[in-house]
Amino acid sequence: MQHKRLVIDANILIRAVLGHRARYLIEHYCESVAFYTAETNAEEAEFYLTTELTAKHNLSESVWRPVYVGILNTVQIIADDILIEVESKAKARIASRDVNDWPAVAAALLLDCPVWTEDKDFFGAGIATWTTITVELYLADT
Repeated sequence: MQHKRLVIDANILIRAVLGHRARYLIEHYCESVAFYTAETNAEEAEFYLTTELTAKHNLSESVWRPVYVGILNTVQIIADDILIEVESKAKARIASRDVNDWPAVAAALLLDCPVWTEDKDFFGAGIATWTTITVELYLADT
């Protein structure tokens, strides 16, 4: 039974593919925590994995793609057309830092939950944020 919710930013999806800690946390807590990501964030993560990161890390698509698909199978994707309901509010909160981060802010506002990110642009946006080094404090408290 899932009691907590957490929005995952694109950089965490990427870390879950390329590293171990983020993937472990998602897999370990997916039964007790509902993970969400904005459709735009899932597309952003896939874009960077496809275009630059896997080449940089010398990973073929046949290696990273199944990992990415497995992660997305544990994360609920929020369609962009749903997030439009709170787009202006989200943009107002993040505009001074990076307005392109609005989808994750919108998801957090819509779901009334924190965001897991390594992006410092979220700090000061009026939503709770967790980084990978501390997110287990939130995840384990169920």
